[in-house]
Amino acid sequence: MTVEINEEPHYKFIPSKQATIIKAPFSGGQGKGGVEFGPEKLIEHGLLEEFEELGWKYSIADPLAGTDLIAQKNDPTDVYKNCKRPKMVSECCEKIYHAVSEAHAKKTLPVTIGGDHSIGMSTILAFANSHPDGGIIWVDAHADINTASTTDSGNLHGCPVAFAMGLDEDNWPPHFAWLKEITKKVKPSQITYIGLRDVDKPEKKILKDLGIKAFSMYHVDKYGIAEVVRQAIEHVADGGKKPIHVSYDVDGIDPMYVVATGTPVRGGLTLREGLFLVEEIVNTGCLTGLDIVEVNPSLASTDTHVMDTVNTGLSIARCALGDTLL
Repeated sequence: MTVEINEEPHYKFIPSKQATIIKAPFSGGQGKGGVEFGPEKLIEHGLLEEFEELGWKYSIADPLAGTDLIAQKNDPTDVYKNCKRPKMVSECCEKIYHAVSEAHAKKTLPVTIGGDHSIGMSTILAFANSHPDGGIIWVDAHADINTASTTDSGNLHGCPVAFAMGLDEDNWPPHFAWLKEITKKVKPSQITYIGLRDVDKPEKKILKDLGIKAFSMYHVDKYGIAEVVRQAIEHVADGGKKPIHVSYDVDGIDPMYVVATGTPVRGGLTLREGLFLVEEIVNTGCLTGLDIVEVNPSLASTDTHVMDTVNTGLSIARCALGDTLL
């Protein structure tokens, strides 16, 4: 199959270049503080100006406004079996799901700024229900497909794909009743990974059993990022004919470039590889949704490290919005 890629950014499914920026200052999917400051840090350093400079009109949605996130995160009773903070994660993810769904209904580009990657269950479910024929590219060092039963840490930022797929529903915390009611779950054929290098043993089994397309850093090293992205687009978007949602955890990029993130893993994408894959997806015209997550300014030891990570998030956004090198 030939992948349809032009040399210029374009948006077949968002021709109006209207975006909805969805703020998701959420840290309940894991134990470390600081990732909730990611959205404001990106905005502080020019995110909104980039939309304007690249010709996008935008509105801002703040679905978690008014939610007492600090009190919820510190609630010692919010635990179910091995799952930590399921009530908090569920309630916040439901709100984000509705915000992203509304953005799709308005034919805008939802750009969700996290926050930890547990919010990905909301964004990819909203995408799959709005674009049932579309595909998801999950950029991450981790597969995030542990189930409620297989997670060792109990942190739900390691489980969003499993929840979005409806895996192991019988063992879900009861707080996720709203998610069970969503009939269209993400299908295994609908998602592919790029950048994996820290995958738990149960996750490897799930990926193999379900036949999920996954490109680890081994594949990037062996084939090169251009071929990996081509195969990913071919697999999830019929060679560039169907909508694509990109869920981008900045830890997909090597910690040489991204220090201020919660679970860094060495041996990742270079900065240029990480940006190229976004550029190439945009050049298909298929980009229809974007997450940028796990920017955590509190985990940097220097201001330089904070800015390196923030600038990486901003660079991902710029590439997604159509910025080019020439």
